[in-house]
Amino acid sequence: MEQDGDAVSGSKPAKVLDSLAKAPAAKDEAGTVPAPEKEIEQTTPSQVGLPAVAQQKDPNASDKHIACETEQKSQRLKRKTVICDDDDEEEASDEADADVEMEATDAKDADADTDVQEGAGTKKAMKLKQAPTTGAKAAKAAPSKGVSLSAYSSYDPIAAATWQAGKPMPYSFLANIFSEIEDQSKRLRITEMLANGFRTVIAVSPAELLPVVSLTTNKIGAAYEGLELGIGDSVMIKAVAETCGRSVEAIKAQLEEVGDLGIVALSSRSRQVTLGKPKPLTVGGVYQVLRELASMSGKDVQTRKKDKIKHMLVAAQGKEAQYIIRALQGKMRIGLAEQTVLVALAHAVLLTDPNAASAETPKPALPSGDALHEMLAAAEVKLKRVFCEMPNYEVIISALIAHGLEDLHKHAHLTAGVPVKPMLAKPTKGVSEVLDRFCNGRFTCEFKYDGERAQIHMKPNGEVCVFSRNSEDMTSKYPDIAAMIPRAVGEVVESFILDTEAVAMDRQTGEIKPFQVLSTRKRKDASVDNISVQVCVFAFDLLFLNGESLLQQPLLLRREKLKASFNVIDREFDFARGSDVADEDGITEWLHAAVKGNCEGLMVKTLETDATYEPSRRSLNWLKIKKDYLQGMTDSCDLVPIGAYYGKGKRAGVYGAYLLACYNEEDEEYQSVCKLGTGFSDEALATHTETLNKHRLDAPRPYYRVPETSALTCDVWFEPCQVWEVLAADLSISPVHMAAVGLVDGAKGIALRFPRFLRVREDKGPEDATNAKQIAQMYSEQSCTKGNTGAVDDDDYF
Repeated sequence: MEQDGDAVSGSKPAKVLDSLAKAPAAKDEAGTVPAPEKEIEQTTPSQVGLPAVAQQKDPNASDKHIACETEQKSQRLKRKTVICDDDDEEEASDEADADVEMEATDAKDADADTDVQEGAGTKKAMKLKQAPTTGAKAAKAAPSKGVSLSAYSSYDPIAAATWQAGKPMPYSFLANIFSEIEDQSKRLRITEMLANGFRTVIAVSPAELLPVVSLTTNKIGAAYEGLELGIGDSVMIKAVAETCGRSVEAIKAQLEEVGDLGIVALSSRSRQVTLGKPKPLTVGGVYQVLRELASMSGKDVQTRKKDKIKHMLVAAQGKEAQYIIRALQGKMRIGLAEQTVLVALAHAVLLTDPNAASAETPKPALPSGDALHEMLAAAEVKLKRVFCEMPNYEVIISALIAHGLEDLHKHAHLTAGVPVKPMLAKPTKGVSEVLDRFCNGRFTCEFKYDGERAQIHMKPNGEVCVFSRNSEDMTSKYPDIAAMIPRAVGEVVESFILDTEAVAMDRQTGEIKPFQVLSTRKRKDASVDNISVQVCVFAFDLLFLNGESLLQQPLLLRREKLKASFNVIDREFDFARGSDVADEDGITEWLHAAVKGNCEGLMVKTLETDATYEPSRRSLNWLKIKKDYLQGMTDSCDLVPIGAYYGKGKRAGVYGAYLLACYNEEDEEYQSVCKLGTGFSDEALATHTETLNKHRLDAPRPYYRVPETSALTCDVWFEPCQVWEVLAADLSISPVHMAAVGLVDGAKGIALRFPRFLRVREDKGPEDATNAKQIAQMYSEQSCTKGNTGAVDDDDYF
């Protein structure tokens, strides 16, 4: 077994491509990898660390070969959730240092001959492993063991560059990394590949790191900036057809066969004719074009967008066209989760000096073995925590390059005007579970209002912004809230971030209206003078006040500051109703009061112990008791309609039932979980049919994992575009549906039994739907009531 005892040189760190772990670069007498004697103009595939096959694939490969390759990759992706990967990441709580879950790793690895493994044991595919809650007294981050330090120490980020310092970074370098990741099923190997790629960028062209990370996460801007490409498949199909000299009909026919427009674009290049060799694509150029596409508007906008796409496709070489098309579709589909990107970025920044290629004095070597593992783990925690408070890559990467990880929190932190993902609650099965959880500390019960989560910011200049739980700016949806808030603000308040619920209310009677009434409001560009549905804002938390973050303060203190800083405005602004109770009778009394007040149930929160605010996390320190919990399932699910079945009889002319899916964020796919046909009014069926018809597809997306049985094959397929809240009797292991396949049962998924439609979740995007891991947890928690035991730990919201 190769030992990871070599120190990693800070000027020439190492962590990219799997092949380099097996073929270490030559070291000098000091044990570090020497820098190249001269700048590299052209490097071979082996110098980059990518297998030659991956870099030299014939762009004119036949359609048959491409289709075969696509099917093989599809099968590899499917195996990712079934395989019991010994090096899979596990989430572990580290509430002391960062209050953010980080990736722990397992001990045994299939590539153990190249890795030092000292981790926590083998993960079982048949069982959902959950780490015990450690609370706020956990001393420090758990070591990030499992990554191969030899993959770091053997990688020379400067020699791996395929471009010279000061020159534009070629897009081909990034496309090759995407291709390698797509071929890999092991999360740790993926992390190493990506981190080494980031290291090369940092060492040679640090100014390119923002475009690289943006293209890797497929996010050209922060969510609140509202940058959307707005490009439909029809525009991209025309662009591919015109670029390659094929008919639109031919492109559609091949798309129906292979299911991936990126693959179609790649295979169509054999027919492409150019008058001269175009300039190679650059990372900065592709990133800039995507931002331009998102900001384009006006006359002939779709034609102008198509022309820009064609320009990129003409210049694309190798597999670049495939990933450009996928980026335009908003789905890279290479099995890369954003959490992994954050881990890789943290490692890369720790190991590599910016501009190392031109540095006169190398950075001293970092420690080795356990000491380096601990440094990597601490770096992960720090970056994840900062990202939770400042979810803006432009701000974070600028601070990383200028100040490094050590001082990152001083330059990228919670700021009024930049929304953070909200803290979420765990569902409970009843009052007794709440008492078991909070038996050793004080807690409070608050009404759980049936409205829309609204994070309200006021900047020091007095500007008020309202953001959704999705971090989308919805100030134009609620201009009445923006206008009202200054009247509720106390005299000494200059800036703040409030966590609230916007609830529909009858101003005459003070009666709270259901969410369905609120959902009838205009979604944007509303006018204060023309609002038909009035709202009342119920504030329940204060995250930021007068330039100071309150996230690390206990709820008891945050609540005191909230009530001291704002004034109640009758039926416009109020504090969430609640009481600090101590026994089962008190909780039950307030639950009945909440239901009587037209609320969904209760939120129960710790007041002093483990009572910090944790952005992006679903925490056991907040529990919810919904009035529906006695009806079966602990909580409802938020699912995505991906297909439909034609209605019959009374439902003729509309869709009579739908195929719903949960989202698997690690594999970037939607997994079927149930067929839904109940809970709809006639009006709702007509509305859903009209709305979803605007998003019809000719064939299911390749990232849909759906039943193979003909009985459940949909008549119509849809682009993921809505989230529906669904309640069911319970969950069961399913040989047909694919939700959470491999997480509870090795080869079977999980299905909802007797599902019933509740409402459309306008405040959620498809990727914010209930994910596969949550489905598995809900099943396991349900099993606990039938005799099984096992604690349920907190989970990331990433």
